Amino acid sequence: MCTEATGAGRVPVTAEPAPAERAIGVLLADDHPVVREGLCAILETAEGIRVVGQAGSGEEAVTVAAAIAPDVVLLDLRMGGMDGVAATGHILRRSPGSKVVILTTYESDTDILRAVEAGAAGYLLKGSSRAELIAAVHAAARGETVLTPSLAPKLFRARVVEQSALSSRECEVLRLVSRGRTNADIGKELFISEATVKTHLLRAFRKLGVSDRTAAVIKAMERGLLG
Repeated sequence: MCTEATGAGRVPVTAEPAPAERAIGVLLADDHPVVREGLCAILETAEGIRVVGQAGSGEEAVTVAAAIAPDVVLLDLRMGGMDGVAATGHILRRSPGSKVVILTTYESDTDILRAVEAGAAGYLLKGSSRAELIAAVHAAARGETVLTPSLAPKLFRARVVEQSALSSRECEVLRLVSRGRTNADIGKELFISEATVKTHLLRAFRKLGVSDRTAAVIKAMERGLLG
């Protein structure tokens, strides 16, 4: 049913199917009504899928999801107020059985990683075909990860960048190294053991691709990490 019902949450009133016939319940969340209507028209023609609710904002998506516990939430990334990433976290906390798939026009490395880290089961572009959209809903409902193929390299690259980023403690240790402090001095100043200082340094060396203190400080300064 694509016609929005009146009342809070725009939850269409439909009869529950018998258990054996139960379809995948989908909540559509997008701040553009025409987009929701188009998605609803596509999904309502797909076997085994039923649109059970619609929302026009992140806040509304959280409220409706908590009320109806949909199997899958197709969620826009950029909406006024609460964005898709924040909404994902709230939805999964209040409706842990739901799967969230971000559906958006944005495909930056950072956006993808933020969505996945928030717990989204997938990330699809709005340019995806009808077949891709339907397959994604079924896959997400099965607990599988959904990602537009062209975005896989971006997610990998974003994870590599994240893993190579220095922690605040590693930056702090290198900052003190740059001031001529010894490991013992650093340990006393940060109230950690000398062995812990060495561990932070070794991790920083690995992330920066260097093998000594001087090179680590130089590389960190080049990246603007030491302030």
